[in-house]
Parts: sequence; structure tokens; C-alpha cells
Amino acid sequence: MSSNNYAIEINEVSKCFFVYKKPVDRLKQFILPKIGLRNKKFHDEFWAVNNVSLKIKPGETVAIIGRNGSGKSTLLQMICGTLQPTAGNIKVNGKVAALLELGSGFNPEFTGRENIYLNASVYGLTRDEIEKKLDSIVTFADIGDFIEQPVKTYSSGMYVRLAFAVITHVDADILVIDEALAVGDAVFTQKCMRFIRDFQKKGTLLFVSHDLSSVQSLCEKALWINKGNIVNYGLSKDITEDYLKYTLEQIYGETAVLEEITSAGKEEAEGADESESSVVDYTADAFIKNNLSEANGWKTGKAEIIGVSLKNLSGNDEILRGGETVRITLNAVAHSTLDAPILGFLVKDKLGQFLFGENTLPLTGDHPPTYSAGQKFSATFDFVLPMLPNGDYALMCSVANGDLVNNIQHHHLHDALFIKVFNSKVRWGLVGVKFRKIELDTI
Repeated sequence: MSSNNYAIEINEVSKCFFVYKKPVDRLKQFILPKIGLRNKKFHDEFWAVNNVSLKIKPGETVAIIGRNGSGKSTLLQMICGTLQPTAGNIKVNGKVAALLELGSGFNPEFTGRENIYLNASVYGLTRDEIEKKLDSIVTFADIGDFIEQPVKTYSSGMYVRLAFAVITHVDADILVIDEALAVGDAVFTQKCMRFIRDFQKKGTLLFVSHDLSSVQSLCEKALWINKGNIVNYGLSKDITEDYLKYTLEQIYGETAVLEEITSAGKEEAEGADESESSVVDYTADAFIKNNLSEANGWKTGKAEIIGVSLKNLSGNDEILRGGETVRITLNAVAHSTLDAPILGFLVKDKLGQFLFGENTLPLTGDHPPTYSAGQKFSATFDFVLPMLPNGDYALMCSVANGDLVNNIQHHHLHDALFIKVFNSKVRWGLVGVKFRKIELDTI
């Protein structure tokens, strides 16, 4: 495939920054090599990005994940052209619109309106084009009279509102977003997400976020980098699960060692039997497949989940129906003393978005039981099963020890149960609501 068939092509790119211990060292480094002292260095080298290669096709949505300081923002800035690589090259086909660090592209002394003209002109819009779109940009930003105030008086959320409003109107082919939406309020974030979802139908998206649910929901693929180096690249679900395990290992340190649990039969389990059919034409029927023995995840060896089930409380039917009361049961065994055990679950859709879940902390937070090595214990959760659209869902579960803030997950399973919903009449949203009455009257 030729370079023209890629939206972004990154070839063995590295970026080095010089770190000076004293201001005078910067002057020495600038002058002395010019008079013959070429081998003398007055700086340390920091390689923020090291030999990164990546090819992104038009229309793909790719996340870049990693810890703070891993080189994500530096890589994005090189893609956008605000930084130049020390080695390698980057080829970009199409107009790029970027939402990077707060305030980039703004003059703090200018008003919001003046900065719209400044920022939009950087993206190649003429003054006539900006004036035609100005009212729409101001409406999208929705910052009221602050549009006439210097942006140095803005909060971080107002900065993002104005910056995002501009990039939504520049007709870009490639959209780059670097964690900026984390400071927006709920209403504006939803507005941005609607734009992003619409943009994905026609453009290429590069997305940096620490919110792994958003990464799984928005992005097809993910690039994980650490200390400037590529750790892994692949499907966003697989990469984020590996990254979550890694971050917990870093948090736990020597307190707990996580052993990876892999599954050779996972792909087969995900494709639950398509031939199953509902015995009753109901709003949402679900077929459950236990995947405990094949589920992947991690464990420390100090506790283990030994049983997971999801059943209705009205009988022994294998098919569950949205709106009926069901029970999730988690069984576990302690392999060492647990003085504050926690059992919990989350149900997620095929994109990794968490739909609902619960754990035992509301019950045991103030007076936790203690289990010694060899003791078995169980948690049950009774609730009304939501009505779900047709599709595949998975139940993630965990046994941990600690409290809400400080805990160690001793056994974490990503896909302990698979739930296949079929014959559903749910039309809108991620979870259906059972409406009691719908009326249309003349008033």
C-alpha cells in the first residue's frame, strides 16, 4: 500500500530533548561547538519518543494510551507539525485539526471572538469563511458574554469549549484529541461526543485518554507506549485490558504480583450460538454462557473466584427476560487471610462500555468479615435485569481486599459470563426502559 493510501504514516520516529542543568549551559552549547569544541556536551539527552512506527488508514479510529510522561503528547505534536522529529519522518494526508494542551493556539490577551479568527486562520480558513461560521462557533462554545472577554480570564473548561468549537468547523480530515475533554462538564462532553461520533463516519480520529472505557467505546485500535517506546498495538479491547493489568501492577508494587490468565477458547466463547431462539416473544431475552474456565484476566494467588452464575428467581429457565428479577452469585475462596474482602461485578457491552454493576462494599464497608486461608465465601446480587438491545455482553468480576480507595484485586476476570441478547425490541440507547404507557392527545 502506497503512502497516499494512509491518513498518517509514522516511520521510525524519535524525538530527543536537551536538558540543561544551568541556564549558562544552554549558551555554551550554542556557542562552543561553533568554535571547534564539537565533542563537548553541556546537556543531557531525554528521548521522549524512541523509534515509533505506525500506519493509520483513512477512517480508522486509534487511541494512544500510556502513563503520564510516556510520550503520547510529544508524538501527537509531531503528527500535528508543532514539533519536528529528531529522527524518522511523518507523512500526513489531509487537514489536521487538533485539541492538544489547554490554550494552544490562543493569545491570552485576545478576546474569545478574536481568538476564533486567530485559531481558525491557522487551520487555513479565510476571513470570509470564518465570518460565515462565526455564529455557529459561538453557539457551540456556549460561553455567553465571556466570548468578549480576554481568554486569560477563562477557566480550563471554557478554554476547551472555545477550542473544540473551532475545530468542529474547520472541515478537517484528521481529528486529534489529547485528553482535553476530561475538563469539560457533562453537557458539553455529550455535545463533543456527538460530534466525534459523527466525525468518525467520514474522518480519521487520534484519541488520547486515560479513560479506558472511552477508548474501548470510541476506538477500533489502540497504541500503548511507555517511556517513548511501543509496548503493543492492536484491538483496543485487548490493549486496554493488558494496560489495565500493567497499571495495577505498578500501583501494587511488591504488595501483589499479578499472574496473567489467558484463554485459548475465548474467541469461540465470544461467538455464542447464533441459532438460539426465544421461547417467548418478549422485549429482551438473554441466553447465558458460563465462561469461567476460559476467561482471561489476572490473579495474585491470594484469593480466587471459583463460581459465577446469573439466574432468574422465578424458575429454572435458561433464558432470562428483561424486566424480571435475577440473581448474580459470585463464589470465591481465600488462599491467604482476607481482612476486608470485596466481591463485585460489572456488565459491559461489546465495545467495553460499562452498563451496570455492584460490589459488596455497601454491605461490608464498616464491618468487613475476615476469611482465613481455605475458607470459601459467596456474594449474591438480586436486581431487575435491564432490557438490552440485541448483541453480545460480558460480565467482568473480581475478588479484592481493602476499601473503596485502597484495595488489591486478587483475582480479576474480564469475561466470566457471556450474555447474548436476541429477539429484542429495544430501539434506542444502551439500555431499554419498560414504558408503562404511551399516549398522544390533543390539548
